[in-house]
Amino acid sequence: MARAGLTPERLTREGAKLADEIGFDQVTASALARRCDVRVASLYSHVRNSRDLRTRIALLALEEMADRAADALAGRSGKDALVALANVYRDYAREHPGRYAAAQLRLDPETAAASAGVRHARMTRALLRGYDLDEPDQTHAVRLLGSVFHGYVATELGGGFDHSEPDSQESWSRTLDALDHLLRTWPAPNETNHG
Repeated sequence: MARAGLTPERLTREGAKLADEIGFDQVTASALARRCDVRVASLYSHVRNSRDLRTRIALLALEEMADRAADALAGRSGKDALVALANVYRDYAREHPGRYAAAQLRLDPETAAASAGVRHARMTRALLRGYDLDEPDQTHAVRLLGSVFHGYVATELGGGFDHSEPDSQESWSRTLDALDHLLRTWPAPNETNHG
């Protein structure tokens, strides 16, 4: 990349590519400068520091996933919507492991409120309307889905399912079947079990 072509957007995209290649934890301003064949000082008129670069990559990843999710969810409801959303996260993580890791970055409240993370929450809540869940159960279900999707994907990406049968795709399908069943038969709160 020619120095004249440096912009915050281009550096963010190059940083995202770098994250997919070497891992999000390894992305720094120095690593990006080497990739772009420029001095680190040349980056600092476009990004403040490594934390700013990492935040920009996280925001890009959240935006990309939200766009994919919106396309995948269009016209779907119930289990079809659940499977579509789950597959967006899993497919994105497989295609862009560094960006997916970036999307998990803890953002400050102001940045988070202005990010595409808000779109993710709205889409998940819209999906859950098909399961007729009211608050606070809807919030519990949002947290459950996020935990299951992320936990499965992280374990799969880490090779946790590589050495056993059945195939992880079969387990993924069964997991989504189980989530659909759970959401359709959501348990009533148990007043004596809040520990």
